Amino acid sequence: MKAIYGLYATPEEAQHAVDNLRSAGYTLGDITILSSEPLEEFEFGRKDNKTWMPKVAVLGGAVGCLSAFLLTYITQRSWAINTGGMPIVTNFTNLIIIFEVTMMGAIFSTVGTLLVTARIPGRVGKIYDPEVSSGKILIGVANPRNEAAVETALGGTTKRIG
Repeated sequence: MKAIYGLYATPEEAQHAVDNLRSAGYTLGDITILSSEPLEEFEFGRKDNKTWMPKVAVLGGAVGCLSAFLLTYITQRSWAINTGGMPIVTNFTNLIIIFEVTMMGAIFSTVGTLLVTARIPGRVGKIYDPEVSSGKILIGVANPRNEAAVETALGGTTKRIG
């Protein structure tokens, strides 16, 4: 893999480099941005901010709620006990189980979404520099189509991989 990147001390310089790369024909998906802290007030800091996590969590909770209700309902109906005229299925007493399984569904779906969207099981960084840990911001392009245009867009000193 070939890559060209630059390190920037301030977010303003990094934003300028991203703007130059975009004007050179690269999309935000082509540009690698690494920072040791979130910089959401800048455009490049909002690159990956869209997520399906809240919707998936609600869906997971709904599936958990329905599963818990069916579990308690079917279990209580399967073992019909003489309750002395009281109902066999009592939702008031089942609320504890329904609540716990609802929360379990929401939590498992949230963690699963986090693992999938963050690509944690197999995530390998393509471009990295130890100076990112010291507060620098890395802006780069992996496998650039036009290396000269990338170097010009990044300005100053650039580094290469591969």
